[in-house]
Amino acid sequence: MDERLTGPIRGAALAAAVALLPGCYYGHLAKGQLELISRRVPIAQILADPAAEPALRHRLERALDARAFASRQLGLPDNGSYTTYADLGRPYAVWNVFAAQELSLEPHEWCYPLVGCLAYRGFYDRARADAAARELREAGLDVFVAGIRAYSTLGWFDDPLLSTMGGAEDAVAGIIFHELAHQAVFADGDTAFNESYASFVEQEGLRRYLQDAPELAQQAARRLQREADHRALMLAARGRLEAVYASRASDADKRERKHAEFERLRQEASLPADAELNNAHLLPYGLYHQWVPAFTRLLEQQGADWHAFHRAVAELAKLDEPERHARLEALTKGDAHLFH
Repeated sequence: MDERLTGPIRGAALAAAVALLPGCYYGHLAKGQLELISRRVPIAQILADPAAEPALRHRLERALDARAFASRQLGLPDNGSYTTYADLGRPYAVWNVFAAQELSLEPHEWCYPLVGCLAYRGFYDRARADAAARELREAGLDVFVAGIRAYSTLGWFDDPLLSTMGGAEDAVAGIIFHELAHQAVFADGDTAFNESYASFVEQEGLRRYLQDAPELAQQAARRLQREADHRALMLAARGRLEAVYASRASDADKRERKHAEFERLRQEASLPADAELNNAHLLPYGLYHQWVPAFTRLLEQQGADWHAFHRAVAELAKLDEPERHARLEALTKGDAHLFH
């Protein structure tokens, strides 16, 4: 799985801001966020150092260029985020825990101060994530622990570029666009809305950013196509399983069909025979791209004016969730008259 598809723990730092509340989980978030902040170094300072490693220098120069483009051309926040760099000394920024019932694709949710309920719980430490996952498994839930390369503090802090944001050169720019989108608009408790919006900004922003860099554009197109193909397999499996779980079949029959569907997915996605697959693995794919077609249509309605687009998204975020989703459904179907 591409770690970016699962998304970061939105709101980790927001929860850290209320770390004085009882509970060791919030203390863990506060400690993790403060440690990350303490590692920030201005990118300009690194670039001014003649001893800076060439590959890192090139990566940071590209990041600053993408950062400037984000605010200049995509209407994203113009602040200190992604003007500093933090080497975390680990492969992922955080680890997110997803969980679902054995015969359901409804995500288990955790509720937090200030950001509402989210479909995952995040940890700065892998051991803590594994311990939480173990407890959920013992309670009978399907569980998935995903390593996440980046996350947004929703503007509460100036987020740094992280050493964990590795991968293809074009991917770093995409991550910056994605995370800044979370700073622009965030609807409390609506993961699908927030992640679909940020994913759309990432994909469309990257397409525009790379228009004058054909080699990188081709690289990005190939990467995004691979991700889209993989996502299509996951969503197809999710759809088939939703039908199974909603049927009147016995639980025993549902379990048997569930096993068959995951074996089919393992073959179609060319996954290793020992790769774990369960309901929780499918949750991010239903959350992070559900409304991308709606946001595509919304940008078209705004005449490709990014500032107007973000304002329109912010208006949607103010609505109650049922009305918001009804409007997103209408956008997806092209019912533009509902928005005039």
